[in-house]
Formats: sequence, C-alpha cells, structure tokens
Amino acid sequence: MSETEAFDTQRADMETASKPARRSRAESREQAINQIIDIATNEFVEKGLAGARIDEIAGKATKRKIYYYFEGKDELYRAVLERAYRRVRESESQVDVESGSAADALRRLIEHDVRYHARHPELVRLVMNENIHRAEHLKQIDTLPQGNRRVIEIVERIIERGVAEGQFRAGIDPVDLHLNMTALSFYNVSNQFTFAHNFGVDMTSPAAIERRAGQVADIILAWVTKKD
Repeated sequence: MSETEAFDTQRADMETASKPARRSRAESREQAINQIIDIATNEFVEKGLAGARIDEIAGKATKRKIYYYFEGKDELYRAVLERAYRRVRESESQVDVESGSAADALRRLIEHDVRYHARHPELVRLVMNENIHRAEHLKQIDTLPQGNRRVIEIVERIIERGVAEGQFRAGIDPVDLHLNMTALSFYNVSNQFTFAHNFGVDMTSPAAIERRAGQVADIILAWVTKKD
C-alpha cells in the first residue's frame, strides 16, 4: 500500500470513528415516545386528564407524532401513568436490600421511597388525579399488577429475614407495610403547600426531606420491631 493510500485509509477510519453512532429504529422510536410522554406528563400533572388538551401537548411535540404512537388522549394518559409507576418500581429494585440486617435493608428502602416521592412530585400528582377517576385508567394497564407486585415481593423477603433474625415480629403483612411506607412518603409531597401555609414549614428543602426520610424509617421500624 502506498503512503497516499495508507493516509486515505487512516483518514477514512478517523472520520468514521468521529461520526456519532446511528440510532437504531427501536432507539429512535423509544426516544420519540419518551419525549411525547415527558411533555404529556407535565400537561396531565398541571391540568388533570379532563383539562389536558392534545393540541397543547402537540404544540410542544407534533400532533402527527402523537397520533402515530397513541390512539388519543386516553391512551397517552395511560402511557404516562404506566411509565411513572414503572420508574418508581425500577428505582426500588435498585436499592440494596441484601447487605446488613433486615432492619438496615428496610431503612434503606423506606428512605429511598421518601426521597423518590420528594424528587418526583409528578408521581404524586398523577396518583392523586387517578384516584379522582377511581383508578379507571390504571385498571386498563395490564403490566401494572405484575410490576407493582415486585415491591411487595421485596418487602416480603425483608420481613422474612427480619423475623428469622429475631428483629421483626411475626404476622406483618407486606401489603400493609408497603401501604404505610407509601402513605408516609406521599404526604410530604401531596400536602406540602397547605402544610407550609398552616405551619410555616418548608417540606421541600434537602434538609427537610432527609429529616423526613429518617423519621418515616424510625416510625416504620418501631412498628415492625419485635417487642421483648
């Protein structure tokens, strides 16, 4: 190979390496759907299902794209709900619940849930809106029961460990435990404005969130701990 040919080959290799990798069709589709859901989430959080308008969402995306991926507003709303629930369940599955004692594991999971709800107020608002609709749209999302079951299974394993270690009392229902964890994580977000007005407490500051995370963990652990 001549020096000129070698140089041309090297330059071609460098140009190829410098070009960004082309996204696959599946990746492009996922990105487009997530962009639409991002915009729709903000709209549904602010205005609810009844108040949200496809035209408003389309003004920030495109109506053609919306109707290409979704049949209409109801299906788009269900996609928003499904992603919000899927993300919180995925986040919980990333918590270390294996190391240390069962009490340590439960504390980490509880504190994670408090922080997650504080950092994702859109989840709280969406859940509040869907309760107004009596979970009508959640019932139509086939993947949700299995995804939500995942956190119950995590909690159940922690309870079993805690009982075996002699730390937790017997007879704790994992659904009851999850309910209490969620309720105490939820209030800090759902009532932040009225509570701040009534009592002059900023519930959104990093310090307040960390204090609340510790308090909720203390409350739950006191409830599940075996009494001598």
